Amino acid sequence: MTSSHAPAAEPSAGPERPLVVVSNRLPFQVEREAGQARLARAPGGLVAALEPVLRRRGGTWVGWTGVPREDGRPSGYALPDTDGVAYRPVPLSASEVAQYYGGFSNRTLWPLFHYFLGRTQIDGGTWAAYERVNERFAELAAAARADGGLVWVHDYQLLRVPHHLRRLAPDARIAFFLHIPFPATEVFRVLPWARPLLRGALACDLVGLHVPAYVGHFLTSAERLLGCEVDRAAGTVRFEGRVVSVQAHPIGIDVALVEALARGAAPGPRQRADDRVAEILGVDRLDYTKGIPERLAAVERLLERHPGYRRRVRFTQLMVPSRERVAEYAELKRQIDEAVGRINGRFSEAGWSPVRYLVRSLPPEELVPLYRGADVALLTPLRDGMNLVAKEYVAAQLENDGVLILSEMAGAADELQEALLVNPFDPDAVADALHRALGMSEDERRARMSALRDRVRSNDVHAWVDRFVAAAERASDRARAAAASPVEAVERRLGPWLAARPTVALLLDYDGTLTPRVASPDDARLSDPARQALEEAARAPNLDIAIVSGRALDDLKERVGIAGFTYVGNHGFEMEGPGLAFRHERTERSLEAMRQAADALEALAVPGARVEPKGVTLSYHLRAVPADARPAAVRQAEAVLRRRRLRVTFGHDVVEGRPALDWHKGRAVLHVLVHRHGADWPARVRALYVGDDVTDEDAFRSLRGIGRSICVASNHVPVATASDLDLPDPDAVLQLVRWLAAGGFAHAAP
Repeated sequence: MTSSHAPAAEPSAGPERPLVVVSNRLPFQVEREAGQARLARAPGGLVAALEPVLRRRGGTWVGWTGVPREDGRPSGYALPDTDGVAYRPVPLSASEVAQYYGGFSNRTLWPLFHYFLGRTQIDGGTWAAYERVNERFAELAAAARADGGLVWVHDYQLLRVPHHLRRLAPDARIAFFLHIPFPATEVFRVLPWARPLLRGALACDLVGLHVPAYVGHFLTSAERLLGCEVDRAAGTVRFEGRVVSVQAHPIGIDVALVEALARGAAPGPRQRADDRVAEILGVDRLDYTKGIPERLAAVERLLERHPGYRRRVRFTQLMVPSRERVAEYAELKRQIDEAVGRINGRFSEAGWSPVRYLVRSLPPEELVPLYRGADVALLTPLRDGMNLVAKEYVAAQLENDGVLILSEMAGAADELQEALLVNPFDPDAVADALHRALGMSEDERRARMSALRDRVRSNDVHAWVDRFVAAAERASDRARAAAASPVEAVERRLGPWLAARPTVALLLDYDGTLTPRVASPDDARLSDPARQALEEAARAPNLDIAIVSGRALDDLKERVGIAGFTYVGNHGFEMEGPGLAFRHERTERSLEAMRQAADALEALAVPGARVEPKGVTLSYHLRAVPADARPAAVRQAEAVLRRRRLRVTFGHDVVEGRPALDWHKGRAVLHVLVHRHGADWPARVRALYVGDDVTDEDAFRSLRGIGRSICVASNHVPVATASDLDLPDPDAVLQLVRWLAAGGFAHAAP
């Protein structure tokens, strides 16, 4: 089990390092005055807590200004760099804002993470925009970071930023905090991009979440969706050779500010005179997660079941407008408007209406007096990451005489156990809680509220920032101390799985896997260490090795030339090995089309391009073509091949023509395994495929669930790969081959 809170902050052993904060928005909001735009400081406890830390340490805040611009430059106002804090705007076009923010962030991640699957929109276009914008945030963060400084990324809009930042700055200290719930694995995995989002967060040294339940969900997702090694007691995940800490850090509020405003508005201790109207308060942004219609139903139920409260209570719902131009939000507001009208129509009497409905945004100096004057706060979201309104209400109760009714679906319920906790979907239970709160004795009110206030004060937002930053720096130090090489990380994952069968079928791509990618494919020759490693593997009694390539079979055999291997050439259309000689029976009819296509590609005379006829397939190499000319060359080659009714595939700087048959590396690999080990090979053999190219994805997919695959990707793993694991380069592959040849997995515990 994870602990309920992260360890307390420890004093820093050395000088404080600079800090980079990355959030969707900069701490400014655009205001227009006399036709001119200017930036004003955004309100909020998080801004108030982070900026003093940035000033003290020196640092940078990276984010969007809130103004879409094609060129990213603000107009009519400047970003101030003051007191040692720099502000770096991320340029976002109106289209990007609509897709990345309005689309994937708020129509996909927001509803899914709040368990509203029916409202979740799955759209590959908005995902692509989200990925692109996250990479841009990461580029600015990488440019802003100082050596040894922490980069702190915030919230669901930027889950992929740590991945891109780790690629750009492998030694960076990175932390992430999610301000909304992290859902249960069975909900999260609904998202087609759940795995790349997890990879994004796990590029950090510390992942921070509000409460232990969210930590548990995250750990389970890492374990079940990525196959990571998880230590639940320590709250750690082993990922890509690093140990990532996952901790609960419940966020706080600016208690001092709320108390000061409450003192300015405080009328003194509440009098419970019989003729006094008791005030019930709800404060929410317009959003379907907040449960406002359900709350109004509970108020209506209270008045139905307890007529004595008529003229004695009033429920004030303050609702901050949000996205009212979005159809679903406009419909939600219509439902709320109608519910308020219905309740007031049913129960109003001369001089009294049961519901006061305020649709506006109030500054803190007007909001806190509402908290202070409310006998009961009714805060019943259907799902909420934390709910800071509950903590603000508690902080405003200077005489400890209010009552908090709080949804058990809010993260704050973990901390605020002395509140009356309710299920927001049960209007009868919420009505009962209201009845209890309104009749609660003074002793019970003060006992509950004093306990709540002590807890809220001890974990205000300033303490939260200090604790989180200290925890992130400790996690970063631990991650470096416990770091394993990428090969060691793969070995740890594979060892127990491999040890469960007596034989390992090792299937290796050639170019980019056993040899580095070079300017000319003719130069891709095995190094002496690579040949030595393969020869050692050939002598291992429990290894059955196949080399799988897009190269022609004879070319592949000549380049490797090790007896006892199975050679799979031309993407599987040709195979040869112990007891195996195969050529796809339907390739002959494509040979003339291949010859015609080769001649037509030569006739294009693209500078730097090279045509490689390989018998039953054809490659058009573009590595030596200038980068700005490659897109046009790809389009021309594709047209040539399609006119000959050939199947067109694309690899690393190569366009390939193949027979128009449903045959590829994936089907070829299964053919080899069945031929070598029988149709029931999974009962006796572990199949491990290692490749780097787009064409290897076919093999990754074919082995999914019955074997394992490794993507060899310099710098980072492609987002869409179907592989199970990854290695950075051919040198790492050779280390893995040596480990397999030495039988390093043979005694691993299954």
